[in-house]
Amino acid sequence: MRMSQLFGQTLREAPADVDVTSHKLLVRAGCIRQLGAGVFSYLPIGWRAVEKISAIIREEMNRIGGQELLMPVVNTADIWKESGRWDVIGPELTRFTDRQERDMVLAMTHEEAVSDLVRQEVRSYRQLPRLVYHLQTKWRDDPRPRAGLIRVREFTMKDSYSLDRDEAGLDRQYDRHYEAYHRIFARCGLDVLAVKSDVGMMGGKVAHEFMYLTPIGEDTLMVCPSCGFRANRQVAAFRRDAPEREELLGAEEVATPNSSTIEDLARLLGVPKSRTAKAVFMVAEINDEEEKLVFAVIRGDLEVNETKLANAAGARALRPARAEEIAAVGAVPGYASPAGLRDVEVIADLSIESSPNLVAGANREGFHTRNVNYGRDFTANVVTDIAAAQAGHPCPVCGNPLESHRGVELGNIFKLGTRYSEAMNCYFLDEDGKRKPVIMGSYGIGVGRLLASIAEEFNDEAGLRWPVSVAPYRVHLVALKGGGEEADALYEELLAAGIDVLYDDRGESPGVMFNDADLLGFPVRLTVSKRSLEAQSVETKLRHEADRGLVPRAEAVAWVVEQLRALQAPLDAAASRSPETAG
Repeated sequence: MRMSQLFGQTLREAPADVDVTSHKLLVRAGCIRQLGAGVFSYLPIGWRAVEKISAIIREEMNRIGGQELLMPVVNTADIWKESGRWDVIGPELTRFTDRQERDMVLAMTHEEAVSDLVRQEVRSYRQLPRLVYHLQTKWRDDPRPRAGLIRVREFTMKDSYSLDRDEAGLDRQYDRHYEAYHRIFARCGLDVLAVKSDVGMMGGKVAHEFMYLTPIGEDTLMVCPSCGFRANRQVAAFRRDAPEREELLGAEEVATPNSSTIEDLARLLGVPKSRTAKAVFMVAEINDEEEKLVFAVIRGDLEVNETKLANAAGARALRPARAEEIAAVGAVPGYASPAGLRDVEVIADLSIESSPNLVAGANREGFHTRNVNYGRDFTANVVTDIAAAQAGHPCPVCGNPLESHRGVELGNIFKLGTRYSEAMNCYFLDEDGKRKPVIMGSYGIGVGRLLASIAEEFNDEAGLRWPVSVAPYRVHLVALKGGGEEADALYEELLAAGIDVLYDDRGESPGVMFNDADLLGFPVRLTVSKRSLEAQSVETKLRHEADRGLVPRAEAVAWVVEQLRALQAPLDAAASRSPETAG
């Protein structure tokens, strides 16, 4: 491509409201432009990178037996009602009606659509296993898009779906995806961390997320550097030391004026926070019509994990309860106790069940009760782990301190099991003559988010530094004064050798063209000038190195081929290393 013909332009400065490095550089390099909140256009430079990433994904999906198809982004609502997600997913799912007043959906994922295909196409065990995938537009009406392509509303996702006759088949396809994902991200130049995660709205039994570690990430990951345990904080457990056994003492009400927080209460009574019971009131949204008040009770030195609490309550979303909602069940904000309440679901953390003689609210303003004990003074509808893991908590596997890291989720894999096949009548006839549900898995990669993460990882003060595998162009050819004719010839030679090259033939000043070359960040730069030709040479520079060199003009193409091969080698080596098992 001649730069004089390129659609789009580089910018000296990014818009003032852009504050994430990858967003700044992708805008300045003419890769993306924003149309609306969380909605972006890809310019030719950016789209070439997307196509390079997509090609890697396709190669790895085909390698594990995937067959590419394409499902529509507009779905009939009937299939979402069949699966049950029509009532479970909130406003993030965009619903509308067509001109015949039929309910429709903009798909945020395609489990329903693929299930509809499966029930039409799969009849016999002889048609299993199968793996299908597509790269398709998705729409999720996120209320808080941010950080450029990191969190958007419209996005392209590779989603694949495995179809098996039994759990063993699902396990094999899950493991193959786990390995393929590591190869995909390694080929794109990124190290990722696979962590156990919440199944969320997808349903199913087991899930992993593939995380790129970065301070701009919205997910918190709990990692044990000693044994390798890792999980998203949404689901991370931690080891709890069993409290010492002690005699259960009689309940005693005490005045605690101006002590509506755990910190104030512990200070007033001179007890550690671990000897108190914390009350958290939330309203659980079950579906569009149903809500319920939930009283979460947890030891005072711990925090409630809202994802764990939502799962325990069977809720699609939670919100803090209002004061009048708390008072309506007989509780007093800041002084609440689970004892004697009405019309409320009590969910207790495991720490409450095992901790004797706690200080809890008395459901009276300015009063608490000493020596409250689970089982004697109150019980819960559910007792489970609802605590948020923190850095320093003991690892659930080895007991050593956990670390916390921020990360961006690049991909996810789910063992769906029969979650959708049973709901949507996806059955096959097995060889024993019995009718059985198809066992399914779902596997996604966000292509735009992957692009942004690459830009976040590979840059310097001058601009982008693309890995050779996904660079929009691998070579940037610059023609300075007196070198235009020879640069034209070299451009044609590079194209004939199958090398994608952006040729800066604009005739701008050397400073402008070199600054643009650094900003665009393609791996190899060649400069043809009157001075270089006087030495019968071409000036060379690798983007990741400061030094420039000269190569004989006649050897320029061969030198480029050699450099590209050398840049590709470590990516291939990283992709060939076997990851640890999914576990």
